[in-house]
Amino acid sequence: MSDVLTDYLSAKHSLLDHVGLTPDWVEFPIDDASQDFWYVDDNTVHSADSEQELIDKDGQYYTSSIYTQRFYKKHVFRGDKYTLIFCDPHVDGCKWWRVFDNAKERKA
Repeated sequence: MSDVLTDYLSAKHSLLDHVGLTPDWVEFPIDDASQDFWYVDDNTVHSADSEQELIDKDGQYYTSSIYTQRFYKKHVFRGDKYTLIFCDPHVDGCKWWRVFDNAKERKA
């Protein structure tokens, strides 16, 4: 394997170990949302570029449903530093794991 591929796979496994996720039969891409401010309510993830946009309901922020399916018993995996959430943005059939920085989590 090339160094780039080895580094990629090592980083991916480190992240999954950090949050306690063991991949199952279906694997989805990972999206880096660690720069976003965010919170979870019910079955929705809210995120924004700034804290003000997140709390200002008239601001520009994004929502994704938490995607649930039978391959994983839970869909929000929390580590000490990062949280991995299985998201469905309802755009073009996309579904992915989004990585959020716990230091940027806010309450609903």
